[in-house]
Amino acid sequence: MEPCLALIAHEGKNPEILAFALRHTDLLRRCSLLATETTGRLLIAETGMRIECVRSGPTGAYAQVGARVVMGEVDAVIFLVDLLDRHPREPEARALLAACNLYGVPLATSPMTARLLLGALFQPQLTIR
Repeated sequence: MEPCLALIAHEGKNPEILAFALRHTDLLRRCSLLATETTGRLLIAETGMRIECVRSGPTGAYAQVGARVVMGEVDAVIFLVDLLDRHPREPEARALLAACNLYGVPLATSPMTARLLLGALFQPQLTIR
């Protein structure tokens, strides 16, 4: 069964998540992908990957992804955060991060940790759950 990977990026990090996706398309295509609407549509348009899109950030995306984490439907989350910008939905983002921690779902918040997480998903000797 393919792992479910959620892809999220603050607006200012969309170029980085796109670069990551283009660099790792071969591995990402082996995952069931879930993304917020804005990020997902960007990735679909630029990579042609199949991605299930949830709502956009302002309309409940973090809560939707967090609920899927709680239900055990998401195996890992890549959430590229922009720490240099203020975000009005910071409480919702923190709730998603807390859900990942509480339910033991690996979370990457930078391209480097995302690369390591993606590699770990496909290394049989490593377990992430």
